[in-house]
Amino acid sequence: MDAEAIESRTVDLPSAGGREGIAEDVHAIRQALTRIEGPVVAHSYGGIPVSQAIAEAPDVVHVVYLAAFQLDVGESLLGSYGAPPLPGSEEMQAVPDDPVSLFYADVPVSEAEQAVERLLPQSTRSFSDVVEQAGWHLIPSTYIVCERDQALPAERQEALAGRAGAVHRMMSSHSPFLSVPEELAALLSKVARSTLA
Repeated sequence: MDAEAIESRTVDLPSAGGREGIAEDVHAIRQALTRIEGPVVAHSYGGIPVSQAIAEAPDVVHVVYLAAFQLDVGESLLGSYGAPPLPGSEEMQAVPDDPVSLFYADVPVSEAEQAVERLLPQSTRSFSDVVEQAGWHLIPSTYIVCERDQALPAERQEALAGRAGAVHRMMSSHSPFLSVPEELAALLSKVARSTLA
């Protein structure tokens, strides 16, 4: 099985561009999992609802956290930083002022600009809602640390990666699927082969 042979799908989360929280994102992911075979990859905030969604998904055999929040029960994104919940849980958190350097520092400029155009504001509820189930306690997990990440710094990722069964590192920013897609595909293919062997 080579990297090109692995089909992948993405899930649009209701909290992106909407006012929903983790529960609605979990529902969307669980719906998608009924149509997905192989390992599940969670990126950035996506690690939070994925952790909860896989807890009741019997066909998931492995989860990969790609510069993602691998949180435990009772934790929230803001709480993991020691920050209080945001006021106004029905509000939207705007796209950061400098998303290119934050998310796409090593992506070619034209491609980074196109990616920025697709960014949506994020529901503040999703930052404050707590994890109710953490499927990574039951399902084997791998963490990929992005060493040059400006959005989720490498030292924070390393702490989260301590919860995973295996850890890999890439010299990339927050979005290796755009900056080093072939390298990422090869690594994900390697992880997939190890889980399906």
